[in-house]
Amino acid sequence: MKTVSFLTLGCKVNQYDTDAMRGLFLARGYRPVETTERADVCVINTCSVTHIGERKSRQAIRRAKRLNPETLIVVAGCYAQLNPEEIAGIEGVNLIIGTQDRRHIVDFVESYQPGSGAQSKVRDILGVRDFEDLNLYGEALEHTRAYVKIQEGCDNYCTFCIIPYTRGRLKSRRPEEIYREANYLAAHGYKEIVLTGIHLGNYGKDLGEGIDLTGIVRHLLATTTIPRIRLGSIESVELSAELIAMLAAEERLCMHLHLPLQSGSDAVLQRMRRHYRLDAYCRLLRDIRRQVPDVAITTDLIVGFPGETEEMFAETLATLREFGFAAVHVFPYSPRVGTPAASFPEQVPEAVKKARVHAAEAVAAETGQQYRERFVGRTLAVLTERQREDGLYEGLTEHYCRVLIRGGVPHTGALWPVRITAAVDGVLQGTYVEEEQV
Repeated sequence: MKTVSFLTLGCKVNQYDTDAMRGLFLARGYRPVETTERADVCVINTCSVTHIGERKSRQAIRRAKRLNPETLIVVAGCYAQLNPEEIAGIEGVNLIIGTQDRRHIVDFVESYQPGSGAQSKVRDILGVRDFEDLNLYGEALEHTRAYVKIQEGCDNYCTFCIIPYTRGRLKSRRPEEIYREANYLAAHGYKEIVLTGIHLGNYGKDLGEGIDLTGIVRHLLATTTIPRIRLGSIESVELSAELIAMLAAEERLCMHLHLPLQSGSDAVLQRMRRHYRLDAYCRLLRDIRRQVPDVAITTDLIVGFPGETEEMFAETLATLREFGFAAVHVFPYSPRVGTPAASFPEQVPEAVKKARVHAAEAVAAETGQQYRERFVGRTLAVLTERQREDGLYEGLTEHYCRVLIRGGVPHTGALWPVRITAAVDGVLQGTYVEEEQV
């Protein structure tokens, strides 16, 4: 039996794509192994959202080849789609397939002729109009939570973002395929699904017939037995009033929203070509918290965008403090060749960007700690995922708070009542309480 290993860099959409490709190999008789083991085939799913993602992708390719010089290296994902020529120049690469035609990956591997060098199967992603259904394969999944990709591509073209050039135009998955996959996962014992996509809130705009994200969530709640449904990243301007109302009323819809802010300065948002301004974003957050007081709101932030002054950055820090995000992913601006912002004047020095990252992360740590502390003394349902080497069990609340559990649970992969005793070092701590209900 041939072996295959997988390494994923980047976002949750990439993780879904890897899970689906793993299933395709398993269905053809391959045995998956860890990336630290020798494998006949190594699939590296790359990221290109920042130059750091690209550098890590290159490092992963070289590391995989050093581990086993005989392995067949397959490079997929955004970096491969964006710059296949650069990938082909890395010693040891055999196949390059980008962000399309992943459903043929095993055929590409098995038809590859040794000694033929790097072969590119990458095609023009901007010419692709249909969503590529990859489908998950139960035995290929490794966790109690599964990502379900329902949308691909983006038509927004923010000035800093390379993703439209790596994922193409907006493409939505047919509703019946989403429902089929969700029911398949429920039948295989999964306790949470995360609806994900590149531009999730625009789901359905290319399908017509009144199909949208709100309708998908409503149908999943009505027709599946999945205990938890979580929304992936969604643009604030695309969050419907009905979806907020469902968040308040439906126990199975996780109280967690990831709403990218990117900047707390209107001047920067305008230069980024974002489709909202700070006042509208803030009014939305106030409305959400009025209806769903315990909701976890997490966000993304880019600091050091071209033209961002100290005063503009101070506005961003003030916004972070005011709204007390549960978590903030802070990124230094990374110029992407081919995007308008890469040629903007007033590029911010790297040292300044680094300092601003640290400052924003410090505020985010404070607000995250304040958010988690509200749960101390309460009993929460925790989806347990694994037992650590130190004996503690680890899991997630619906608010996307990570919990370390002392005293054990009956088994992993299920929802258990946990009394929260402390909020320390970015996580909650608690004990399993068999007699309590949540």
